[in-house]
Amino acid sequence: MTTALRNRTVLVVGRGSGIARAVGDAALREGARVIAAGRNRAALQESYRRTAATVATVDVTDEASIRALAAEAGGVDHVVCAASARARGTVAEMEADAILKSFHTKVVGPVMLAKHLAPAMPEDGSFVLLSGVAALEPDPGFLAVAATNGAVNTVVRSLAVELAPIRVNAVSPGTIDTGAWDALGEHGKAEFFGRLSATNPTRRIGTPEDVAHAVLFALTNTFLTGVTLPVDGGQPLV
Repeated sequence: MTTALRNRTVLVVGRGSGIARAVGDAALREGARVIAAGRNRAALQESYRRTAATVATVDVTDEASIRALAAEAGGVDHVVCAASARARGTVAEMEADAILKSFHTKVVGPVMLAKHLAPAMPEDGSFVLLSGVAALEPDPGFLAVAATNGAVNTVVRSLAVELAPIRVNAVSPGTIDTGAWDALGEHGKAEFFGRLSATNPTRRIGTPEDVAHAVLFALTNTFLTGVTLPVDGGQPLV
């Protein structure tokens, strides 16, 4: 354990599982006070009930909800936004509402979090947003995901300048073994993961903990800002 996050308040926005939960757990192990916030308060309470984390409600697509969270949380030291809304599908299959929801959740929402939370944050505070490998790896069916994640990578650069000295970074996961792929079915998921594991340079699929380690690095490295850290096993290289 380091001391960089000890007794600091880390707000983690997202679900009570997958990457968001891994980040929350990692921050707790480092001695941070963790506030887990998301739309489903009951699910978060159940997920974190055996931990020291506190739970709050927020809908990142609703600025009033974000404003209320900022008032409830008071001053926080660090913010991690892992909220997402999937918008997969080919051009022929896509609907505008799904694209807009994805963009609003991963791009507009974090900007509004910065708007309402940054004024009460210390100068050594930081934001970490979640991007994704799709921004660097065009693939049929992932156009909206790629566009959204590409926008996140741009937002962190602009926010890093505007909010300075508060730091702003992104972590860009590759294919991570979370519930996001369960819709493929057990056989389809195993086949997909097997194919990727056989070709990417690390020869495995990522875990939420892999991403959480990178998020904590971004939270605690005080000379890091305006960058997107890839945690993708080298997936875009092949």
